[in-house]
Amino acid sequence: MLSPRAWFRRWWQSRLPLTDTWVLGQRNVYILPTRAGITFAGTLAVMTLASINYQLNLGFALTFLLVGAALVSMHLTHGNLRGLTLHLRPASPGYAGDAALLEVVITNPGRERLALALHFEDRGAHGRAFASSDAAAQGQTSAHVSIVPPRRGWHPVPAMVVETVFPFGLFRAWTVWRPAGRVLAWPRPEAAPPALPGGGTSASDERATRRSSGSELDGVRPWRRGDSMRQVAWKKVARSGELVSRETAGTVQRELWLDWADTQGIPGSDAEARLSRLAAWVLQAEREGRNWGLRLPGAARPPGQGEAHRRAALDLLALWP
Repeated sequence: MLSPRAWFRRWWQSRLPLTDTWVLGQRNVYILPTRAGITFAGTLAVMTLASINYQLNLGFALTFLLVGAALVSMHLTHGNLRGLTLHLRPASPGYAGDAALLEVVITNPGRERLALALHFEDRGAHGRAFASSDAAAQGQTSAHVSIVPPRRGWHPVPAMVVETVFPFGLFRAWTVWRPAGRVLAWPRPEAAPPALPGGGTSASDERATRRSSGSELDGVRPWRRGDSMRQVAWKKVARSGELVSRETAGTVQRELWLDWADTQGIPGSDAEARLSRLAAWVLQAEREGRNWGLRLPGAARPPGQGEAHRRAALDLLALWP
């Protein structure tokens, strides 16, 4: 059962819109006195009573001067946030269990803003949950926080709080922001995976390999990402207008399929453990420069190479049911 505080927080957040750009104004910046401010108000009350009791004109003057300073401080604290624009940039994917860095760009259209603090509303549930920054006059600055996705898949960015107690710490002004952005977590690669599976070619490919040797031409196939320019059959491209690549025995031998069926030996056949092994094989195949593809039940990634191919395969592993 939720505590009253947690219930109120959930209810309050449900009333806020999901947006990656948050403009701070009169309607979404709140202000209350801090503990120091409450203590300061109590001190002013004691000073007022003492001035009345002892009829101290200088006491009245000092008390009213401090009250005026407190009111100016309240105005400055609220104005330190008012007018700012917060924007969350898309986060890069990472592995489950690793910190995912979030960049918040603070745009300041007015005077310099000092002592800004950014943190998650639930401070104890995430990675680096606090950042402080100043915003230069009529400029932009970035603040960075991070979250640690515990498992693969999409993770919403938690609600954030931007606050300030500038200049005297008597008042705290803050806003609550619910970003719409999400963080994608890839399966964490297995720490010590076995060697890459050897059965990476089909039976027809094996027969073609036995018939051919070296760089003998076996035929052509549609061009795939990762093929070099030397493999492109330019004469056929000129005649047909379709981009095709030469298929040689050496090319067939280098092709590797990372198949879900090859992970059956994992104890318990846990799906997450099998995905972790496939993620480790993806990284290993890319390091070795292999032309590799990925097969999952109901989904596949054709053979290829390169950073884009690696990221697409890891995305497929992260979002597989």
